[in-house]
Amino acid sequence: MPVPFMKVANAMAHPGSLPLPFVSSRPGIAVKLLPGRGTTEGTARFRDRGVRDRHLPASHFRPAPGGLTLSSLGLGTYIGAPDAATDLAVEQAVTICLTSGRMNVLDTAINYRHQRAERCVGRALARVVAAGDVDRSEIFLATKNGYFAPDGESKLSPQEWIESELIRPGILDLADVVDGCHAMSRPYLADQFERSRRNLGVGTIDLLYLHNAPDAQIPAVGRETFVARLEEAFRLYEELRSSGRLVSYGLATWDCLRASPGTPGYLDLESAVRVARTVGGPDHGLRYIQFPFNLAMPEAARDRNQPVGSERLTLFQAARRLGIGCFTSVPLFQGQLARAGPRRNGLTPAQTALQFARSAPGNLAPLVGQKRPEHLSENLELASRPPWSAEPFTELLA
Repeated sequence: MPVPFMKVANAMAHPGSLPLPFVSSRPGIAVKLLPGRGTTEGTARFRDRGVRDRHLPASHFRPAPGGLTLSSLGLGTYIGAPDAATDLAVEQAVTICLTSGRMNVLDTAINYRHQRAERCVGRALARVVAAGDVDRSEIFLATKNGYFAPDGESKLSPQEWIESELIRPGILDLADVVDGCHAMSRPYLADQFERSRRNLGVGTIDLLYLHNAPDAQIPAVGRETFVARLEEAFRLYEELRSSGRLVSYGLATWDCLRASPGTPGYLDLESAVRVARTVGGPDHGLRYIQFPFNLAMPEAARDRNQPVGSERLTLFQAARRLGIGCFTSVPLFQGQLARAGPRRNGLTPAQTALQFARSAPGNLAPLVGQKRPEHLSENLELASRPPWSAEPFTELLA
C-alpha cells in the first residue's frame, strides 16, 4: 500500500561532488566520524585569530551559551537543487566561510536538499580539518530533524524510500505523522539523528533543533498532546547529550514564537524551558532557538508577546532572560531585501539587511545562504565592520 505522504517533496525542499569517500547515512554502516565538538577554548581561538590576523572587530564575535564564542554571521544551507552543481557550490561556500576566519557557525538540516546539504557540509568540514586550516573545536555545527528527508542520492522515489527505510523497519508509525510530512516520535527522531551524524561525518553535533515542531504539531494534535511529545523528544535529546553524541538542542521555528498569544500554533518560550527543566534538570540542554527576523519580519524585537513570570517581553528579551541563545533565519527575506531593500552607511541592500539582523540586541547571528562567489565576498566583507549601535538599528526597526 503506498504511503499517503502528499507533501514529501515540499517538506524536503522546505524548510557529483568533489571526490571523497562517500559517507553513508544508513544506520549500521561503519563510517569514520570526525571526533570533537565546538569548545570554549577552540571557538575563542578562532576569534582571536580573526581579530589578530584578519583585523576583524572583536564585536563581530559573541558569547554564546556554554561559554562558546561565535561569529555574528552564520552560513545557512537551505536553498538549492539536489544536484551535483549545487553540491559543489555549497562545499566551496563552507570552505571559504571557515578558512576566511570570519565565520564559524554552520547551519543545516537533514531535509535540506534531500540530505545532500548535510553531506556537503560534512565533506567540506572533513577537508578543512584534514588540511589543518580550522580545527573541529573551533566550529559550531547545527542541524535539524522532524521533517521527512528521503535520500536525494537514492534510486528510490521519495515514497518508496520512506516505505523501505522508515515504515517497514518500524521506525516510523503512520499514527505519528502530522500534515503528511512531519513526525517527532522517539524512534523516528533517533533514526534521523544518526543519519545526520553520518551525513555530517562527525561524532558529536553541537546543536540539534527540533524542526518547526510547534508550527506543524500544535494545530494538528493540540497543545496537550504536543507538550507530551515535546517532553519525550527532549528526553531523547538529553540521553544523546549523556552519550556524548550531542551537546545541546533547540527549537527551529517559523511563526509559533513570534505570533500573538491565542494564535493557533503559538508557543511561549517559558513553557518549552519548563519542559526541558522537567526532563534535564537545571543543566538541561535546551540552549538555542531559531526564528525568522528581518526588516519585513521584525516581530521578535518589536512585539511583547512572550510572558516570562509576570512580565511581557519581546522574544529576544525573553530568550535572554531564560538563558537561551537566538539564531535568526531569512535575513534577506528570501532575496527580496537584497534586491530592493534600503541602503545605510555605504552598505549594499544585502549588507544593510544583514547588518540590521546581526545588530538586534540578543541575536547571536543571522543565518544567510550564500553560494555565488560575489555574494560570499559581499556578505563576508560585513564581518570587517562592527555591528550597529542601538540608534541606527532602532531607526530601521521603526
